[in-house]
Amino acid sequence: MVTQAETMDDGPEKTFLGHPRGLYILFLTEMWERFSYYGMRGLLILYLTQHFLFSDEKSSIMYGAYTALVYVMTIIGGTLADRFLGQRKAVTFGAILLCLGHLGMAFEGTGSKEYVVTGTSEIELQHEGRGNDRQLFVDLDGQMRRVVFDSETTALNILVDDARDAEPTSDVYRSFDKGDYSTRVEEQALYTNILYLSLAFIIAGVGYLKANISTIVGALYKFDDPRRDSAFSIFYMGINLGSLLATLTIGWIGIAYGWKYGFGLAGIGMLLGLAVFVWGQKYLDGKAEPPDADLLKKSFFGPVNVELACYLAGLIVIAVSMLIVTNAEIVPDWFVGALGIVIFIGLVIYSVLNLHGTERNRMFAAIYFVLAQIPFWALFEQAGSSLNLFTDRLVDTEIFGMNVPAPVFQSLNAGYIVIFAPIFAWMWSAMAKRKIEPSTPVKFAIGVFLAGLGFLSLVAGIKASGATGLTAVSFIFLIYWVHTMGELMVSPVGLSAVTKMAPARVVGMTMGAWFLYSGLSNYLAGVIARTTGAETIGGQITNVAVAKANYAAVYTQVAYVAMGIGVVMLLISPLIRYLMKNDDEHVHLAGAGSGDVVGELGKSDKTIG
Repeated sequence: MVTQAETMDDGPEKTFLGHPRGLYILFLTEMWERFSYYGMRGLLILYLTQHFLFSDEKSSIMYGAYTALVYVMTIIGGTLADRFLGQRKAVTFGAILLCLGHLGMAFEGTGSKEYVVTGTSEIELQHEGRGNDRQLFVDLDGQMRRVVFDSETTALNILVDDARDAEPTSDVYRSFDKGDYSTRVEEQALYTNILYLSLAFIIAGVGYLKANISTIVGALYKFDDPRRDSAFSIFYMGINLGSLLATLTIGWIGIAYGWKYGFGLAGIGMLLGLAVFVWGQKYLDGKAEPPDADLLKKSFFGPVNVELACYLAGLIVIAVSMLIVTNAEIVPDWFVGALGIVIFIGLVIYSVLNLHGTERNRMFAAIYFVLAQIPFWALFEQAGSSLNLFTDRLVDTEIFGMNVPAPVFQSLNAGYIVIFAPIFAWMWSAMAKRKIEPSTPVKFAIGVFLAGLGFLSLVAGIKASGATGLTAVSFIFLIYWVHTMGELMVSPVGLSAVTKMAPARVVGMTMGAWFLYSGLSNYLAGVIARTTGAETIGGQITNVAVAKANYAAVYTQVAYVAMGIGVVMLLISPLIRYLMKNDDEHVHLAGAGSGDVVGELGKSDKTIG
């Protein structure tokens, strides 16, 4: 129902269900943008390993670089919008780039070809199906024959016929021991480059859209408007609804019917988001316009005015992103680590030289939260990479007689958020009334501890299934639940705490650091995923026992490291609370989740840069 509410100085405000009508335009735009993003992301690692036949190591680090750049580039998009373009133009441009990127992902070609090389002969591997339904075949001696790998001897076995049973019983026609053959992959250069370019478009599109659409939400309300918290709850529900719908539909369609259909559906979703935003711009009440419209028309260089220069900057972002994603495996880990250390030292030196007393203490607290997010997201973001591959290859995903594609399980996070976030909001409120609510530093410590505990629970499932057996699907439900409980300890309050602790004159710099370290966390997630990489041929594991043992070893190690960090964080939480001067902020956002802390920008009425 459309009503009118009195504002303090702007006259009557047209609302729908008590909120500005623009909120629902932003809700739908963000819902469709997250639909396209999470849907594509759910398929990506499987697409890289099965369609393009990239190794697990290359796919994982490429995935990590992609998700890292998505966060880092929001700094550029937010800065350009804040100083020149305004959020409306930036979001529109970002949505257009996203549409191009997602639709580009639908151009898959026929995929890479892999050959088994034995002496002087080569045999082309052919495949049917995707996900854990994928099967390999060869045309040998005039007949199509099934290819399987012996779980004990790791030999490559070519069967007598093309039996398509899940557990083929056909006799072995020819067998090659591991040392008697090699493999060669032949890529389709055109479609491989289309993949890289499409990912670069998506990175740039998210960079221009993600932070700015959240900022518009905050701009619709005055700073002390009591509706702000509920507005962000509604907005976050759009995020989680988009994520939930995407992983249930795009993940299923992409595996069951074809990669291009899944990616194409993601592109259609983004087109709907763009259409909604363009149609509904009139309901934003001018709150997302450029800060200086005349400045946009001024010449930047020759015939290129400032507005066009901002758009051309997007092309530079695309070029840089494509270069990094294409060569992700050659970017040295030490360089990324050194970058994080240098920025940390810079923040500390700035705080020591330019801030004093309480202001300096709070800045130190903000720096702590910027860093404290790293271990959590590095483990949580395994969901789209190593955990996705593990679920596809080594988990019994049959539920009620139906084989559920691995990407669909990523919907568990959004589903758990929708169920448990209101419970957490009620719980924090009830504890606050009794003055027993944990402080933000304690919540962060528990969140990091739970990230490790989740992987420890999965390792228990891996060990329970034996050396070569499939892990029970209940352990996938369990790890997602534990990780979501941790996310509810970290995501809703993280950036809000940072923006409150940082002095007003450097809040933009501090938020830029938040997003940069979010990006580094995702890169670190790729590094961790890379260590779980299994040897594959045609996108299938050649030795199940070795792969399971490696997953268990890596997941155990990162679990104990994260839990140890969580304990240390808990021990130093009184110190962090002291630095915050007991001015801790507890934010209760019923819909927070899916890794989207960026929406807290609007909560603090701040923008990037």
